[in-house]
Amino acid sequence: MNIEIITKEDLQLLKTELLAEIRQLIGKDKPQAEEPWLRSYQVRRLLNVSSGTLQNLRIQGLLSYTKVGGTLFYKRQDIDTMLAKHNKKIR
Repeated sequence: MNIEIITKEDLQLLKTELLAEIRQLIGKDKPQAEEPWLRSYQVRRLLNVSSGTLQNLRIQGLLSYTKVGGTLFYKRQDIDTMLAKHNKKIR
């Protein structure tokens, strides 16, 4: 039977490595600011809305889109403009 002693330094190293891997994984899921065009699922995730709400934004003309084949694309700049235009100030 082998007994291994784990030190505080070992645990600190493990923690550092785990956090680095988690940060790397989380960073892959974030929409990149430099992406000029976003797909519907990216816009829904960015705005935290359902597909029905996103459809209502399109129908009401609040958010413009481009359809290529069967895929809808949205300009990131249009999303930022819509959010700024409909921003309600809290008093």
